[in-house]
Amino acid sequence: MPAFRQVGEKQLPNPVLCMAWSPKRDLIALANTTGELLLHRLASFQRVWSLPPSEYTGKEITALAWRPDGKILAFSLGDTKQVVLCGVEKAEILHVFPMQSPVTCMHWMEVVEESSALSSFYSSEDESKLFLPKLPTLPKSYSTTSKIFSEEKSDEIMNLLGEVRLNILVLGGDAGFVELYAYGMYKIATLTGVSGTCRSLSLSSDLKSLSVITEVRSADNNPEICYIQLDTGLLSDCLPEVTRMARKFTHISTLLQYLHLSLTCMCEAWEDILMQMDLRLTKFVQEKNTSTQVQDEFLELLLWGQSSPELQALLMNQLTVKGLKKLGQSIESSYSSIQKLVISHLQSGSEALLYHLSEVKGMSLWKQKFEPLGLDSAAIEGAITAVGSFSLKANELLQVIDKSMKNFKAFFRWLYVAMLRMCEEHVPPELNKMTQKDIAFVADFLSEHFSENEELFDRKGKYFNVERVGQYLKDEDEDLVSPPNTKGNQWLKFLQESTHLKESPLLFPSYPQKSLHFVKRMMEGVIEQCLQKPAEVIGKSVKQAVFLPLYTVPESSENTPRLFELPSLWNDKKAKMHYVLFCMPEISPSKLYLLRKGTDPNRQLPNSVMSIDLSHHLDNPDDDNAVAQPNYVYSCLDARFYDDEMLTVVLQGSEEENRRRVLAQLPLASTLSCETQFNWEPNLRLDQQSGAIPCQELVLGNQWRELESMKAQFVAVNGIRKVACVLSANLRHIRVFEMDVEDEDDEGVESQNASADQDGLEASMTSQGQGEEDVEAGDEAGEQRGAVFQKTEEQLESEEALELS
Repeated sequence: MPAFRQVGEKQLPNPVLCMAWSPKRDLIALANTTGELLLHRLASFQRVWSLPPSEYTGKEITALAWRPDGKILAFSLGDTKQVVLCGVEKAEILHVFPMQSPVTCMHWMEVVEESSALSSFYSSEDESKLFLPKLPTLPKSYSTTSKIFSEEKSDEIMNLLGEVRLNILVLGGDAGFVELYAYGMYKIATLTGVSGTCRSLSLSSDLKSLSVITEVRSADNNPEICYIQLDTGLLSDCLPEVTRMARKFTHISTLLQYLHLSLTCMCEAWEDILMQMDLRLTKFVQEKNTSTQVQDEFLELLLWGQSSPELQALLMNQLTVKGLKKLGQSIESSYSSIQKLVISHLQSGSEALLYHLSEVKGMSLWKQKFEPLGLDSAAIEGAITAVGSFSLKANELLQVIDKSMKNFKAFFRWLYVAMLRMCEEHVPPELNKMTQKDIAFVADFLSEHFSENEELFDRKGKYFNVERVGQYLKDEDEDLVSPPNTKGNQWLKFLQESTHLKESPLLFPSYPQKSLHFVKRMMEGVIEQCLQKPAEVIGKSVKQAVFLPLYTVPESSENTPRLFELPSLWNDKKAKMHYVLFCMPEISPSKLYLLRKGTDPNRQLPNSVMSIDLSHHLDNPDDDNAVAQPNYVYSCLDARFYDDEMLTVVLQGSEEENRRRVLAQLPLASTLSCETQFNWEPNLRLDQQSGAIPCQELVLGNQWRELESMKAQFVAVNGIRKVACVLSANLRHIRVFEMDVEDEDDEGVESQNASADQDGLEASMTSQGQGEEDVEAGDEAGEQRGAVFQKTEEQLESEEALELS
C-alpha cells in the first residue's frame, strides 16, 4: 500500500501563488493570480469560502500568514501596499493598514516563554472589564453600507485582540524593509539596515533572534541568496514589559477603529434631506423681487398671519405641506439616531480609550522597566489630552442636537399650522393653541437662523445655515460655519479671566471652531505619534549578528513564484534553533542542504552546515527485487519542515529513464547527529566551498509515494495536523494527503477531540462549504475533464469519517 493517504484532488481555474495550512484546523488558504483568497477543507478539498479582490484592498496578493490561534488570516497586497486581517469564520475584513513598500513575505509567530510576571499579567489582563462597560454593537443597518466592513460588528473588531499570550506578525519587503506587529495590529519595531529584498522570515519563539533570507545584488550584478540573523535581545529581555505595552497599544488601536466606524455610522444617519430647507431659502432669496429680508418675511407671517406672494409660493409650491411633514420626521429621526450613537458609542469608546491611555501613562512613569522600550510619558499625556478634547467635542454635538431638535419641533409646528391656513384646510385643535412664550421662541429661532450670510454664500453657495448638526460631521479642515454661541457662558468667562487656569494641563482644550471629524483626526495623529516612538527605539536596538552569503540564484528559477522558492526557514522551539533548508542545483543538484543556528546569537554550534545525498532507489527494502534495482539519483524540487524531526520533500528523478516525481518524508535524526566539522571561510559564499560540507546518506524506508499523472513541483505541510498539499508546476493541479497513515485509528480520536473544541467554526463552515460545493459541482466536470481520479473504497470511507468528525 502506498504511503500517505490521498484525500482530495482538484484542477483549479486560476494559478495559485500562495498556500498556507491553518495551525489549528484542517483548513488551507490559497491565493491565486486574480487576487482571490480561497479557504478549503482537508476533506475532499471542499471549498469553505472565497474572498474576491476589491478595488479598495487590492488585487495582487503577495504573502499569506495565519495567526497562531487559527482565527485570523493575514495577507498582503502589492498593488495597494496594504496588509489585510481577515476573519476566518465569515471571510470578513476586520482591519487594513498601509505599508511604505510592498510586502514580499510574512511570518506570524507566538511566544512560548513563560515567567511569573507574565503569568500574573495573563490572569489580570481582563481587569478593564471590571471598570468599563462592554462596548455596544454597531447598528447593522448602517454598517452594511460601509465601504469595506460589510456587516461589521464591534464584537468582531474587539476579537482582533485574540489571546493574551504575545504573538507577532513579521513583515518583510524590498530594500531591507522589516516591521514587527504585536498581535498583528500594533507596530512594535521598525528594523533598518537589512540588505536586499526579503524572501523569508522567522522570528524565534523565545524572541532572541530573527532569521531573514534576503536576495542581494553581488558586485557583478548577479542575485545572491543570503542568510541574516538579527539580534532581538531587547524583546527577549523585556518580554513581560513588551507584552504589557503591546497589549495596551493593541487595545488602543482597536478602540480607534471602533470610534472610526461609530463616526461612519453617524455620517450615514445624517441625511442630505436635512439640507433642503437651506437650499430652498437660498433659491427664494435669489428669485424674489423685493428687498425685504427673509427673516422679516417669516416674522410678518408669525405676527400678522400674512405673507408675501413670493413666500407663499415658496411654502405652497416648493416646500408643500406634505414635504414639510416629511422633512420634520426626517430631522427628528436622523437627530435621534445620531444622538444615540454619540451617547452609546462615541462616549463609551472615548472613556475606554482614556482608561487604557492612563494605564500606559502609569507604565511610562515606571522608568526602570519601560523607558528602555521608548515609552514617553509626555507624549502619552498629549494623547490623553487629545482624547479629552474629542470627548468635549462629542458632548458639544449632543448639546447642539438637543437644542436643534427643540427649535425645529417648535418652528415646524408653527409653520405647519400657517400653511394649513393658507390652504384653508382644517387645523387640528391640539395644534391651534400657541402661547406668547411659543411665539417668542419661534421669533428668536427666526432671528438667529434666518439671517442672510454673504460670507456663507461665497463658501457654500447658500445664504443660510438653518441645519447646524451636519457641519460637525463634515470631514473638512475649514472652521464651523455656525459655531456654538458661547456668549454669556460664565465658565468660559471665568477661565479667560484666570491666569492660573487658562493654560492648565488639567483642562482639555475644546476647539469650538472645529468639526468633530477634525478633532478626531487630530486625536488619531497624536496617538499615532505616541505609538511610533517605541517602534523606533526597539528597532534601533536590533543589531545584525550573522551575515552568510549562501549561493547565486540559478537562471532556471527566475520564473518561479517567489513564495514557493527555497530556502525555507524553521524554528525548533524545544532545541531553540533556527534551521535553513535550501538547494544549490547548479553546484550539487542531488543534494539538500541544512544550515542551523542557535536562536541565541552568542551560542556557538559545532556543525552548522550539513547536506543530504538524494541518491537512492526508493524501493521498499522488503521487496525481493530491491537488490536488483539500480540507485537512481534524485533532485529536490521543494522541501519544507514537517516538524522538528522530519522534512517533507518533492523529488524528481534526474536520469532520462527515471523522471518520476515523488513525495517523501526525510527523518533528520541521522543528519543532525553528524559530528563532522565544517570550517566556513568567511570571504567565500557557501556554494564556493560546498565540497567541504559534511554529507549524510538518504534513509527513506517506505516513507514515500510516487505522484502519478501529476507534474508535482511544490508542497505545503502542517505537521501538527499531519497533512500536506502538493501543487503542480503549472500551479493549477492540487492533491491533498494525510501523512500519518499508520496511526489512523488514533488520529480519528484526536480529530474528534480537536473538532469538539472548534467553537462552532466547523459547523458554520460546513454549511457554507456545502452550498459552494453545489455551485461548483457543475464546474468540476469542466475543470477535471483531463484528470482521472479514482478513489479506493478505503479513501471514500476516510472522507466520510472526516465529514462526520
